[in-house]
Amino acid sequence: MPKKLFLPLAGLLLFFSLAHSQQKYTISGTIREAASNETLIGVTVAVPELSTGTSTNEYGFYSITLPEGKYNLVITYLGFQDLLREVELDGDIRVDFNMNEKTQELDEVVVSEDVERMDIRKPQMSVNTLAVQTIKNIPVVLGESDVIRSLVLLPGVTNAGEASSGFNVRGGAADQNLILLDEAIIFNSSHLFGFFSVFNPDAIKDVKLFKGGIPARYGGRVSSVLEIFQKEGNSKEFKVNGGIGAVASRLLVEGPIIKDRTAFLAGGRASYAHLFLPLFDIDNRAYFFDLNTKISHRINANNSIFLSGYFGRDLFSINDSFVNTYGNAVGNFRWNHLFSDKLFSNLSLIYSDYFYGLELDFVGFEWDSGIQNFNVKYDLKHYINDKFQINYGLNNIYYVFNPGRITPNDEESGIVEEQLTKKFANEAAAYVDVEQNITKNLSINYGLRVSQFDRLGQDELFVYQNDQAVTFDPFELIYQSATPIDTLRTGRGGSIKTFFNFEPRVSAAYTINDNNSIKGSYTRLAQYLHLLSNTSSPTPLDVWTPSGPFVEPQLLDQYALGYFRNINNGEYSLELEGFYKDIQNRIDYIDGADLIANDAIEQVILNGEARAYGIELLLRKNEGRFQGWLAYTWSRSEQRTPGRDPVVDNGRSNLETGINLGEWYPTPFDKTHDIALYGNYEFNTKWSLNANFIFQTGQPTNFPVGQFEFQGLVVPFFGLRNQTRLPDYHRLDISATLKPKKNRGRSFQSEWVFSVYNVYNRMNAAAINFRQNQDTGRNEAIRTAIFGIVPAVTYNFKF
Repeated sequence: MPKKLFLPLAGLLLFFSLAHSQQKYTISGTIREAASNETLIGVTVAVPELSTGTSTNEYGFYSITLPEGKYNLVITYLGFQDLLREVELDGDIRVDFNMNEKTQELDEVVVSEDVERMDIRKPQMSVNTLAVQTIKNIPVVLGESDVIRSLVLLPGVTNAGEASSGFNVRGGAADQNLILLDEAIIFNSSHLFGFFSVFNPDAIKDVKLFKGGIPARYGGRVSSVLEIFQKEGNSKEFKVNGGIGAVASRLLVEGPIIKDRTAFLAGGRASYAHLFLPLFDIDNRAYFFDLNTKISHRINANNSIFLSGYFGRDLFSINDSFVNTYGNAVGNFRWNHLFSDKLFSNLSLIYSDYFYGLELDFVGFEWDSGIQNFNVKYDLKHYINDKFQINYGLNNIYYVFNPGRITPNDEESGIVEEQLTKKFANEAAAYVDVEQNITKNLSINYGLRVSQFDRLGQDELFVYQNDQAVTFDPFELIYQSATPIDTLRTGRGGSIKTFFNFEPRVSAAYTINDNNSIKGSYTRLAQYLHLLSNTSSPTPLDVWTPSGPFVEPQLLDQYALGYFRNINNGEYSLELEGFYKDIQNRIDYIDGADLIANDAIEQVILNGEARAYGIELLLRKNEGRFQGWLAYTWSRSEQRTPGRDPVVDNGRSNLETGINLGEWYPTPFDKTHDIALYGNYEFNTKWSLNANFIFQTGQPTNFPVGQFEFQGLVVPFFGLRNQTRLPDYHRLDISATLKPKKNRGRSFQSEWVFSVYNVYNRMNAAAINFRQNQDTGRNEAIRTAIFGIVPAVTYNFKF
């Protein structure tokens, strides 16, 4: 062959050879638990030959694109047996996996749940995941496993103390947490005013808390996102599990409707301590119940649908003259669809309702309030290749706020029926979020969320002079409610105020080596809903209100930097993070603010600012008979409301002092030191021991700094806000679990859990009140404590 012809031909053959060698194909599929067909979240799919891999999403789906060739796929999910599958990749293929749970023997090395472990290579940071079994192991009051109480053992998470609702993340308020149950918004996460949470641990599959570096698919709250997914139901066989406790019991049933395709789940809980009160001549009642339901159906390999719901109610009454009823109700329809082996989608239609009712027979009226929302979400995940993924989607939420309706329940009460002005709003958002591996050592997540909030028209809207619903008296140096000068009747068709925000997110991880990495993140979030509460912990009486003409949305900028390390081949892990949060337009209340049944709430609130900063440490032991963690947080949380710009009124300028003289002051959620220690020790197959210890700096509060006498009455007066604190909070809890030997080889399994809450009977102060001693005439402080030592026994079973 002539040399001039050979060279071009060789070059062409080389080109085609290189092009062929670079041809890539996609492996995708779903990973399930073999025994139940339950999809598994966060399963690792590794490709050792290329030192790459991926993990399953919230619906158990994975997808990875690789060059043509032969590979070994290693499927790992601790608590389950590893899988090894050899695949010949010469085209796009679908490979589903079923994983079997490990059976633990006495001489086995016990390993912690994989979902709780960090991945030092991923840019995701400020995220904590709790395994359901860990939640069930943690000792809690009255022996009832509790998701919210378990979160308090994590760094950066606190609450207002015993019998307090909600939780606080990195110095934020409870209303700044977005709580999702199967993607539906939960507005009140507590039963019995905070004694228990609304989440039944038997019905839960996955719990994840985002404290920072929050992905762009989430929005609407500025502190955290708590994402909880329910189980899908066992499509293989019928299963029952439950428990009988000191104050409540639970039962969950799941099974196939059409084997391997359609499954159902139904779980219920109820308390019954009130049934014993009549034995002690007590007419009061306090109880709760809730119901979890779900139906999942696999239409074909590319389509699945889910219908889930939750309904819960609490009732508290005193002699039937005071009756308080409240609770959540949510429903969710979801459709998973695979457009291709690289493009996964989920459509959700969600309804959520929070109801609060009050019946006061002694004054002759009933009061109902609540919030409803209708939510449409469409999310897509595009697996471009093993180094580049894109998440994008749309979200629209329509809100109806009922601040209160008063109706007489007695014709002779003299009460006139009244409906406080309902409020309406619509929140729309679009987002894009990219996960990209830049190099072997550097990976980043970056995204943008664009949100728009429309405060829609309402029946009545007050108008104020100078557009200020709160005025300042320069002589008495106090803020006062303004008097409306007009009333607009806008109707419900238009918009009375629109807010538009860009919310960028970025996080990055630089891997120093296989065991060490550094991560950083920046997060911007907008929150358009506000919980009106002047207590340190939310109560059912609190009312949600939307942003509007007089209430600005809260805007957060959060920065975080962290160091992460695996120690001794993953036996131990260390997470160290620092954070700084700046929040604009944080609501503050004027002195003497009346929030209950207030039809003009704008007259008692002002827009201020808040900040929080701190350092978090989490040291885990992941393997062996003894496992657990030490969490420590040093942080500060402060807010201030300086005086507004001077306003000329009747020829004079009002120079405002602001709230608290415009100075920074500790928020009610400021806990300088927070220490949590949790441990689990497996003695043998029969006995295990769990213990946790908590220490928190005392909660900021207000004590009188003096008193004066007016017309024969002694009147206390207070200094600047939150300058004193309750005593430091600490307690030790322990529990022991007994699994009888007769469980072996039987379908019926049972266990006894013996627990002691507050072992050394620490009387932690929920409040300190002051009164005058009738004998001595001197003032004295009275400490109010909720719990001392509380022993409990719980019997759990499954078959």
